[in-house]
Amino acid sequence: MRHLKTAIGLVVTAVMLFPVYWMINVSFTRDQDMRKSPPNWFPVDGTLDGYRAVLDQQLPYLGVSLVVGLGTVALTLLLAAPAAYSLAKLRPRGGGVLSFVLLIAQMIPGIIMAMGFYAIFLSTGVLNTVPGLIVADSTLAVPFAVLILTTFMSGIPEELLQAARTDGAGVLRTFWSIVLPVSRNSIITVSLFAFLWAWSDFIFASTLDQGGDHQPITLGIYHYIGNNNQEWNAIMATAVIASIPATILLVVAQRYVAAGVTAGAVKD
Repeated sequence: MRHLKTAIGLVVTAVMLFPVYWMINVSFTRDQDMRKSPPNWFPVDGTLDGYRAVLDQQLPYLGVSLVVGLGTVALTLLLAAPAAYSLAKLRPRGGGVLSFVLLIAQMIPGIIMAMGFYAIFLSTGVLNTVPGLIVADSTLAVPFAVLILTTFMSGIPEELLQAARTDGAGVLRTFWSIVLPVSRNSIITVSLFAFLWAWSDFIFASTLDQGGDHQPITLGIYHYIGNNNQEWNAIMATAVIASIPATILLVVAQRYVAAGVTAGAVKD
C-alpha cells in the first residue's frame, strides 16, 4: 500500500509539473521545430535565441518587478508588524473588529480594488508609477501579514515580555529587541508571500501602470506575446527567467515558511 501511494504521488506530481517542464523545453526549441508533429519531447537541436531576446528586451521589466516586490515587502512589514504586535499584546479597543475587517478585506476581488485605486491614483498623480504599484500590491499583503503575525505573536510568553519591561525596556524597545527576533519565521513567511504576490501581479499592473515607463515583468510578457505571438521560445524563455527569483526564494525559505504558517496552531 505504501508503494502504491508513493506511485500515485509521483504521477500526480509529474502531471502538475509537466507544464513547467514543457515551458523549459519550448524555451530551448527552435522556431522551425515548433510545428513538428509529434513535437520534440526534448530540445534535441536546442537554441539560446529565446534567452538572448530576454536579455535584450525583458531585463528592464524584471528590474521593475524586483523593485516593486522588495518595496511591497518593506511597506507590508512596516505596517503589519506593529499592527500585529498591538493586536496580539497591547489589545487595543476594537481589536477584534479590526481583525474581522482585515479578514473581510482579503475577500474583496482584486479588480474591484484596482478600479478604486485607479480613481485615487489619477487624482493624486501616482498613476503609472512604481510607488503606486507598491502601495496597491501592499493592500493584498498587509491583511494576510497582520493575521499571520498576530497569531504567532499571541503565542509569545508573557513572561518574556515582562522580563524585558523589568529590565527597563519600553513598548518600542520590547517590540524591536524581543518580539521581532522571536517572530523571525513568521516575518520571513509574510515577506515571501508579499514578494510573490507583487511579483506575479497582473490585475493592478494592467490597470494602474499600463501606460507607464516602468512596467513589471507580467506586463512585459503580456506585451511580448501580443507583439511576437509566433516566437514561442522567446516567450517561454521570458517565463522561465521570471520564475527563477520566486523558485529560489521558495527553496531557500521553505523551512521558515512551514514553521511560520503553523506557528501558533498548537498550544502547550
